[in-house]
Amino acid sequence: MSTLHQRQHAAAPHAPAMSRPLKVALLALAVAGGVYLLREHGDHLAANWILLLLLACPLMHLFHGHGGHAAHGAVDDRTAPPRQRLDREE
Repeated sequence: MSTLHQRQHAAAPHAPAMSRPLKVALLALAVAGGVYLLREHGDHLAANWILLLLLACPLMHLFHGHGGHAAHGAVDDRTAPPRQRLDREE
């Protein structure tokens, strides 16, 4: 690396990471909000649980993170390693 590149890399500002106490506080706030929502709207959820289950199916399909439909076990032959024969005796 050149010295110019090293100086530019060293001078680049880094985004500060969230501290652990802040993460814990945000998690506690989310849990408290969830409990409040369940307490206030529990009757609505209990009455419409089957609709929520049906709504969850397409949402899980869209957001479960498999990387799109092209990643369903498709292997590119150009980048795949050569296959070894299992029945070959050495």
